Amino acid sequence: MTRPASFKYFKTSPEIIRLAVMLYIRFPFSLRNVEDLLHERGIDVSHETVRYWWNRFGPMFAAEIRRKRVQQLRAFSKWKWHVDEVFVKVNGKRHYLWRAVDHEGEVLEAVVTKRRNKAAALKFLRKLMRRHGNAEKIVTDRFASYKAVLRELGVLEKQRTGRWLNNRVENSHLPFRRRERAMQRFRRIRSLQKFASVHSSVYNHFNQERSLASRDTFKLTRTAALAEWRELGAA
Repeated sequence: MTRPASFKYFKTSPEIIRLAVMLYIRFPFSLRNVEDLLHERGIDVSHETVRYWWNRFGPMFAAEIRRKRVQQLRAFSKWKWHVDEVFVKVNGKRHYLWRAVDHEGEVLEAVVTKRRNKAAALKFLRKLMRRHGNAEKIVTDRFASYKAVLRELGVLEKQRTGRWLNNRVENSHLPFRRRERAMQRFRRIRSLQKFASVHSSVYNHFNQERSLASRDTFKLTRTAALAEWRELGAA
């Protein structure tokens, strides 16, 4: 179980730590970019300090966000899920990042595996269903392992495939790809899994679907999301 975020024994204020972590995870910035941005605001910290803050508090913030959202998502488990996988190079070797989003683009789960086969697909879908319940429809591509796994799980009738049906999850890969380039790829599977999980939660928190709302509504939801972020770890 992830421990609550604690700022005890840190000389730097929690507001600065939250700002640094948000800048690094939410935007395609390197550690040194974040250091420069903080310096412009009169905050003198090194990029290694930003790295330490992100490693310590990033997973804690993400877990706190996820706890609040999973309960809400389980109440609407009849929604449509979009499932897909992309390859990610870790220390020069190809691995696979499996991701699922709902019909509104909310990232539900992200799992890294060494192989792209039935066993990997089964591991991912079982974890997805254990945390979020069962969906009414599961949209996938025509990868044969999905059909085999869904048949084994007894939900094959929920599968939907089509040429453009999975564009929702294909587009949701883009923010992660931008972060991957800024980080110059990953060197360990554990680092990739950790960052993918944290990035998903933070992306969900600040993703306001700007194109689907009026300017006034977008400003209100953006302000609310930022205010909620500033309260993380405050208890």
